[in-house]
Amino acid sequence: MLWPMLAIALGFLGLVVLAVPAVRVFLEVQRLSAQVAEATRRVTEAAGDLERAASDLARAGRAASR
Repeated sequence: MLWPMLAIALGFLGLVVLAVPAVRVFLEVQRLSAQVAEATRRVTEAAGDLERAASDLARAGRAASR
């Protein structure tokens, strides 16, 4: 009876040992996804600024060539 109980206890401890890094990985993935979302928002904003600047430059070039 001792060996089955010891095996169950060791199995439970093994699951706990694996659960701790799993939680840490989950939290880091959440943090990374928030950073990726922020970077995506900033890149989209910069692309819009660049598009507006390019269209203003094109308008100015057309006006200068007339």
